[in-house]
Amino acid sequence: MTTQPVEMTVHSAQPYNAEPPRAALANRDLTPLDAFYHRNHAVETPRLDPATWALRVDGRVERPATFSLGELRQRFAEHSEVVTLQCAGNRRAGLLEVAELPGETPWGPGATGTARWRGVRLADVLRDVGVDPAATDVAFTGADRPEETEGAPYEVSVPLEKALAPEVLLAWSMNDEPLPAAHGAPVRVVVPGWIGARSVKWLEGVTVADGPSQGHYQAVAYRLLPADAAPARGRGVALGPIAVNADVLAPADGAEVPAGRVPVTGYALAGGDRTVVRVDVSTDGGATWAEADLEPQASRWSWRHWQAELDLPPGTTRVVVRAWDSAAGVQPADPAELWNPKGYVNNSWAHVTLHAIGDADG
Repeated sequence: MTTQPVEMTVHSAQPYNAEPPRAALANRDLTPLDAFYHRNHAVETPRLDPATWALRVDGRVERPATFSLGELRQRFAEHSEVVTLQCAGNRRAGLLEVAELPGETPWGPGATGTARWRGVRLADVLRDVGVDPAATDVAFTGADRPEETEGAPYEVSVPLEKALAPEVLLAWSMNDEPLPAAHGAPVRVVVPGWIGARSVKWLEGVTVADGPSQGHYQAVAYRLLPADAAPARGRGVALGPIAVNADVLAPADGAEVPAGRVPVTGYALAGGDRTVVRVDVSTDGGATWAEADLEPQASRWSWRHWQAELDLPPGTTRVVVRAWDSAAGVQPADPAELWNPKGYVNNSWAHVTLHAIGDADG
């Protein structure tokens, strides 16, 4: 049996930024490689030779070192984690309905995906080189050089505490296949629970430091700004853990379905160390809610699928979903409350419109 290739929505060809339709993500613990979203910043995708690639680990460490891919494999134990990555701009299109966002990619709901990542723990590598106990952050440098940084490499950082967490990987495998060039080969960082921008692709350097990275994508981009603010260095709040979010994956938005009992499925995701504890579905604009059934998670760092059976009368129904996390956080109702000049973190109630056809009584 052959499967049809996924028709991606391509937002730009150079750099290549694309997302799958919702249906390609439905009812899957792992997202197929051809349906995994692409978020790039540089016009050219780096093509690094695994045989000559090397990782530089320096900064506030006792023994700065350089590791080849073979040395990483030989010196450190291999681990795997099932992790959902989500772009900070996922569902930006909902904020564009509130007000314009000039120059920002109009991501829909598909800038998220889950994979089984395999590699070595960053913590093991850092302990091998000896981290200065006074250090506070760890910066990651990629081989890509976006135009907006005037040739400087892509660089961001995470707090040292997160870098030393056992779930953070230097990954060379994705869904039990060699990491594709488009997703960061030969090695990328995977930072579970945090926005995808921190999971740096085409990794070349790890630097232990006494403060956050001062690179463009840490100090200027990927920051949550007040609604009336213009982007500027150091303004706003640096984005980190993912906000609780959920979406309907099937049926598709605008689908025609038989009137009566209709199964509806989707995913929910909580970032940081939080977990999804409840998903609610409404067919009357949030006046009343029904609790969805939650599927088991593939891992604590992955999305959680949910399902519900809705009784839809003939006609058009707007299905709305919201999720709750283990810190009692819940998605807000109105995207207007979340609008910001970069269009980040739209975790307002998600929705699809379904058109029920026929007699609900059969």
